Amino acid sequence: MGILNTTPDSFSDGGKFRSVTDAIAQAERMIANGVDIIDIGGESTRPGAEPVSLQEELSRVLPVIEALKNCGVALSIDTYKAETMRQALKLGVDCVNDVWALRQEGAVDAILENRADQPCGIILMHMQRDPQTMQFDPHYQDVIADVKSFLNQRAAHLVEKGVAPDSIVIDPGFGFGKSLEHNLQMLAQFEQFSQLGYSVLAGISRKSMLGKLTGRDTNERVAPSIAAAILAADRGARIIRVHDVQETVDALKLWEAVQD
Repeated sequence: MGILNTTPDSFSDGGKFRSVTDAIAQAERMIANGVDIIDIGGESTRPGAEPVSLQEELSRVLPVIEALKNCGVALSIDTYKAETMRQALKLGVDCVNDVWALRQEGAVDAILENRADQPCGIILMHMQRDPQTMQFDPHYQDVIADVKSFLNQRAAHLVEKGVAPDSIVIDPGFGFGKSLEHNLQMLAQFEQFSQLGYSVLAGISRKSMLGKLTGRDTNERVAPSIAAAILAADRGARIIRVHDVQETVDALKLWEAVQD
């Protein structure tokens, strides 16, 4: 899954792909490099990020979705707003990726309304508190057990509503209300999330945990991002969400060849 942020303030590539032309060019590069899914986001959820209005988010993402809807790879909308989900699904996106795990008002209904005509994938992420406060002294009794319990409850809620389990993906949410120790614990025991019976996404690309370990600035974290991707894949991740598509695809080709 390649990250395509149409935002001015995302932590790694904010402002690079705000115009539709720049976003399309980046998507074409990712497609050429072997991406399977393009995840389009119009609002940053980095620690401390300020929310944007619905209209601002729609103005950022809908033209890009419209331009890419026949690009030949799956499209995902990265949003927690129900109306953005509805509008993106009307344009034919294949997946909704929600950092709030469909806990915002109307989000579950937006998914259920769409599913009769066009079933979509759903990514449910764990986040402690909200983007403004999530990194203020995050605390867990047991980070693995707590995150698993939350994700299982959210997924089960959708299954009860009639959503097929194989359309649900869970994401433990690296960096979303977790300390460095929590993040390392989750990566070390990543296979535990697969035990819930859903596909699991790993999103660690360029994150601050890698900067804390290496001392590298955001754009200098390609090597640890790839290492984290391989560790996650080796522990059961089915989707790897990244900024650096070419490098990660190449590394995963070697990993897959060894598995075979």
